[in-house]
Amino acid sequence: MITLTAKTRTAFGKKTKLLKQQGLIPAIVYGPGHKNVAIQIDEKEFKKVFSQAGESSLIDLQVEGEKAKKSVLVNEIQRDPVSDDVIHIDFFQPSLTQEVEVAIPLVFEGVAPAEKDLGGTVMKNMLELEVKALPQNLPHEIRINVDGLKTFEDHILVKDIVLPENVKVLKKPDEIVVAVLPPQKVEEELAKEITENVEDIEKVEKPKKEEVIEEAPTEEKK
Repeated sequence: MITLTAKTRTAFGKKTKLLKQQGLIPAIVYGPGHKNVAIQIDEKEFKKVFSQAGESSLIDLQVEGEKAKKSVLVNEIQRDPVSDDVIHIDFFQPSLTQEVEVAIPLVFEGVAPAEKDLGGTVMKNMLELEVKALPQNLPHEIRINVDGLKTFEDHILVKDIVLPENVKVLKKPDEIVVAVLPPQKVEEELAKEITENVEDIEKVEKPKKEEVIEEAPTEEKK
């Protein structure tokens, strides 16, 4: 498992801006049965670890002064809206005996003959797949080969994706993951997608995420 080192943090609120000047990122660790722990980590080290682990692989977090490592997942990364720099990280420490639900990124490989030879366009209906598994059994990514998409009638469904037996898919088995659209249908699909997105923005208000209160480190987040 990938290891990340950290130190206990004593800076909160406006004082955390000083950490950024030192190349550090404020963070918090929380999970069922565990106390909230405020930490700080090296920005360069985190970027390297995150490029390998993403949000779906366990990380061994070694906090200075603690003997035991914490097995954590990157739950949320807060970024500066202007610079896009990481300004805070939420690490979730799950129970290793209870399944968790995580979105695993999809990696598409190969070349679809229907695109290369027939002039179609590969349409990826999913870029990640929601699964349920014990934290230690979560795959880092799911690879999908599109070499079998030879005609515009061919497609890859959720049920076609091969996963370990201890990983459960949370999507309907007949949902289309990827297909190849004929040239004349590409513009129609893009126009339809834009219209649907506009309607969703007008009708749906995104619920607010529950905040983790750093000032109360003994409080548990469920």
